[in-house]
Amino acid sequence: MKRFVAFSIFVLLVAGCSDKNVFKIEGNLLNHEKGHIYLNRLDVDISVRIDSSKIRNNGTFKFKVKASEPDFFQIGFSDSDFITLLAEPGEKIKLTFKGKYLYDNYEILGSPGSEKIKVLDIVLANSKRKIDSLRTIYEQMLNKPEFNEKEKTIDEEFVRILKEQRKNNIEFILKNLSSLASIKALYQKIDENTYVLFDQRDLQFFKLVSDTLIYHYPNSKQAQALKKNFEKELNRMVINKIDQLAKDIPATTLDPDLKDLNGKRVALSSLKGKYVLLTFWSAASEDCIAENLELKQFYRTYSKKGFEIYQINLDPDEVTWKNAVKFDEIPWISVREDDPANPVTARIFNVKSLPTNYLFDKSGNIIATNIHYKNLQLKLSQVFGN
Repeated sequence: MKRFVAFSIFVLLVAGCSDKNVFKIEGNLLNHEKGHIYLNRLDVDISVRIDSSKIRNNGTFKFKVKASEPDFFQIGFSDSDFITLLAEPGEKIKLTFKGKYLYDNYEILGSPGSEKIKVLDIVLANSKRKIDSLRTIYEQMLNKPEFNEKEKTIDEEFVRILKEQRKNNIEFILKNLSSLASIKALYQKIDENTYVLFDQRDLQFFKLVSDTLIYHYPNSKQAQALKKNFEKELNRMVINKIDQLAKDIPATTLDPDLKDLNGKRVALSSLKGKYVLLTFWSAASEDCIAENLELKQFYRTYSKKGFEIYQINLDPDEVTWKNAVKFDEIPWISVREDDPANPVTARIFNVKSLPTNYLFDKSGNIIATNIHYKNLQLKLSQVFGN
C-alpha cells in the first residue's frame, strides 16, 4: 500500500512538472461551421504554423503546446481572421468566439498577457474605425463647396485621434513594462505606413521596454530582437541627425578645431588620410577612465597602421583635464572644448552621455557611432585586416 501511495505521488509530481512546460487552449466557436482552426507561433516577425485542431460538432476545439517561456501566438482561420495570444507555460486558456470573425467579439480567460493584448487590439480597432469614418467624410466632401471650410476640422480630428491612440499606448507601456505585451504596444500600426508611436522621442520607450524585458526574460527571442532593433534604430537616428546637421550648418562646424595640452589648435580635418576615433569624455566618469585603458591597447596596436584618436574633454576645470591626461599617460590627441559651459562641439555631435564616439574613415566620413570595447576592437580588426 505504501509503495502504491509513493508511486501515486511520483506520478502527480511528474504530471505537475509537465503541466508547467505546456499551456492549454480550450475554445468554443458559436458562429462557425465545422473544419479546422490553426495555431501559429510568432518567431519575432514571422508567423510559423505549429498545430491545427479539428472543430467538433458543438463548435469546440483544443490545443496543447509545449512552451518554456512566454511567447506570442496567433489562433485563427487565415491571415486576415485571427487573434493574437501572449501565452505562458502552465496557463489554461479558455476562448469563446461570438462574432462572424474571430476578432469581432471574443472572451478570454486564464491568460493575463493575452487579455492585455486584447485590450490593445480593441482600442486600436476603435481608432481605426474613427479614422476610416473621417476618410469617408473627407472623400464625400472633396468636390463640395464647403470642403475648404470643413477640411481643417477633419484634419484636426484626425490628429487628435492619432495623439489619443499614442497616449493610450504610452500609458499601457508604462503600466506593463515587465510584460511582453508592451512589445505589441511599441509596434502597433494605424495603417501600413503609420506606427502608433510615430514621434522620434518615442525611441525612449523602446529602450525602457528593452532594458526591462532583457532583465526579466534574458533568453526570450522576442526581448533579444527588440534590443537589437532598438540599437539599430538609435544608431540610425544619431547618424540621421548628424547628416541633417551637416546639411543645415556650415561644414566647418563639424570640424572641431580645439586646443591641446600645449595650447596649440588641432583640427579634426588635419587627420584626413587616417581612420580617426572622435571621442568625448570626462575625467569624472569612471566609464570614460575604464574605456581609456582599453583605448590605449588599441592605440598601441593600430596607431602605426593609420589609426588616430581625437579626444575632446568636457570637464569644467582645465587643471582636472590636464592632470588626468598626464596621470593616465594618454598618448593620443587630447583637446578640450573652448568653453565647457557651452560645449558647442558636443552639442553639434548630439552627445547625451559619456563616453560617446564616432569613427571616421580616411576621407572623413562617419562609418560607425558609439562602438566600444569588443565592438570597436572587431571594427578596427576589420578595417586594418587583422
